[in-house]
Amino acid sequence: MSALRFAAIGLNHDHIYGQVNVMLRAGAELVAFHAEEDDLAAVFAGRFPQAKRVADKREILEDGSIALIVSAAISCERAGLAIEAMHHGKDVMLDKPGMVTLDQLADVRKVRAETKRIVSILYSEHFETASTVKAGELVKAGAIGKVIHTTGLGPHRLRKPTRPDWFFDRKRYGGIIADIASHQCEQFLFFADSLEAEVLSATVSNRANPETPGLQDYGDFHVRTPDVTGYVRVDWFTPDGLSTWGDGRLFIVGTEGTIELRKYIDVAGRPGTDHLFLTDRKGMQHIDCTGVELPYGRQLVADIRDRTETAMGQDHCFKAMELALKAQVLAEATSLKNIQR
Repeated sequence: MSALRFAAIGLNHDHIYGQVNVMLRAGAELVAFHAEEDDLAAVFAGRFPQAKRVADKREILEDGSIALIVSAAISCERAGLAIEAMHHGKDVMLDKPGMVTLDQLADVRKVRAETKRIVSILYSEHFETASTVKAGELVKAGAIGKVIHTTGLGPHRLRKPTRPDWFFDRKRYGGIIADIASHQCEQFLFFADSLEAEVLSATVSNRANPETPGLQDYGDFHVRTPDVTGYVRVDWFTPDGLSTWGDGRLFIVGTEGTIELRKYIDVAGRPGTDHLFLTDRKGMQHIDCTGVELPYGRQLVADIRDRTETAMGQDHCFKAMELALKAQVLAEATSLKNIQR
């Protein structure tokens, strides 16, 4: 069979490189890209010289041989691009957040239902993180019994001087929960094994960056399904002394054990990434997950060809964004009430 052909439109976040590499590792062929910004295009072309830069994105959208569009455009522009691509018969893989408002989410859901195209959001803290994939295997195998709670922590380093203007514009990036915490929402739904979830409480704030009032540098919220509860905290306060961008962690509590993930660093001293700590009735163990296969890319290629949903269920994909967006709305409403008091 010939390789699946794909193209990139919108290079505004560096996650585009991860998205492209996911597909390349799965055997897909990157054939073209479109970016309005010459500086971003130059870097992308240097990494992927096999891809032709096109001046008008319609050249990509109207090319019937291209099956998939990947995009890390400015966050508020991703939903519109997805809709445009679906109307041209393309499947889509977006960076998170795939949408920045509930109205955008409703529009994408509507067009997806009409066109039957695939809209996938690459929640990389799950699908491109070996320890999370391994934790999913362990939970599915019953290693900790029935999951009853998760805690997801998503600290990030701000690197303020390197960020573009849109990064500090609330309407353009969507808010800290919709943006960063969509990762944790997806993982909560995955480990809870449910799409029936609600937000119980939520807050956002700007604690330390008054010169950029549109930036939210801290957010947290509580969620639940009928059987599982969860807590999420995200922030832009990774200390400069940490050797990576953030100490992302996930805690999973089961009726017969617990799992802790130190996804990107073990501050206790073990080298490398993807550390998993399993505690059960037999004892305690550290599992190095760096050799775990990441199946998302090959599964997405198969889904595009077979019209299946093995990489990620479509309802699951959208529900993660719905949960994050509802938490964002509640957090901002709560923060406004506190100010008015």
